[in-house]
Amino acid sequence: MQLTGPTNFRPLPLVRPHTLFRSEHLGALDEDDARQIQALGITRVLDFRGVNEREEAVCRLPDVKVHSLAIEPTVVQNLVALLDAGHQVSEADIVGLMQDTYRGFVRENTHRFAKFFGHLLESNEPTVFHCTAGKDRTGFAAALVLGALGASPDEVMRDYMLTNEMHKPRWLSSTRLPAHVAYVLARVQPEFLHAAFEAVDADYGSLEGYLRDGLALGEPERARLRALYT
Repeated sequence: MQLTGPTNFRPLPLVRPHTLFRSEHLGALDEDDARQIQALGITRVLDFRGVNEREEAVCRLPDVKVHSLAIEPTVVQNLVALLDAGHQVSEADIVGLMQDTYRGFVRENTHRFAKFFGHLLESNEPTVFHCTAGKDRTGFAAALVLGALGASPDEVMRDYMLTNEMHKPRWLSSTRLPAHVAYVLARVQPEFLHAAFEAVDADYGSLEGYLRDGLALGEPERARLRALYT
């Protein structure tokens, strides 16, 4: 597929074909983009964007049911606070902010990811899940799905890092952020995802513990997930 709007739209690997897709937001689709995505049979959209993000870029894919799983963005606000305080922000500062964001996925937003899996367990109708850039909230969601289905850590990381090849952030050409800051914000790094899974291990003992106790995916739910998506 050659889409002009969402550059980070792609099928989730290692799952049954034509069931799960991940993407950046669907608010910049042109008619051809929408037609190509519709041809995939997608009927369900799971949207991790916050309230303002959704209002500023309303989904332009027709004839779908959109479910909000709102996780409010925090990186930009925290960055602005640092800049307003006169802090000379380094690349390491931005990496640290991103790692804090990923820890927050586990410690503040597990209920959203549990709801995400609740939708997936209802049916395997063709579905796209996304946030704004399709790299962080979406990236962690994709990692959880793959992990729950038994993918290896290398396979999970391979899909996660593919964003750096796919995603073409349009805002880079107009941003006033220092180049080293913008570069980190526009990409993913293994350290980001590792921070989330370190929080998982610290709070739940392991990914298995998180799936069971955090996301309510016991063995019956895991078995249904496998039956639907593998």
